[in-house]
Amino acid sequence: MVKKSILLIEDDDIISELLQKRLLTAGYSVEVANDGRVGLEMIFKNKPNLVLLDMLLPGLDGFGILKELSESGILPDLPVIIISNSGQSVEIELALKMGVRDYLVKVNFNPGEVLEKVKRIL
Repeated sequence: MVKKSILLIEDDDIISELLQKRLLTAGYSVEVANDGRVGLEMIFKNKPNLVLLDMLLPGLDGFGILKELSESGILPDLPVIIISNSGQSVEIELALKMGVRDYLVKVNFNPGEVLEKVKRIL
């Protein structure tokens, strides 16, 4: 069976390593980008099954990535779960309108919760 691929676009090394380890252990193939531009290129090139997206990124922020994906017709078909420091309802609503499947606020989540959302969506 082919492993489902996940692209993690996250610039916080600790969160990135934690999530990557958890997802790999669960049997997913995981690639990591710590810059928004690099992450966007990897989405187009590697066509992952799901993207875990931080919103505050160097290069290109999460909304910039979502805008590009939306304009190119990739959203809403590509499942995207946002992982962000901001839990502002305005941001969450905008992201969901753009086609994001789910949203987690960093201070409120644990890796197990991320894994559950990934399993549910994939």
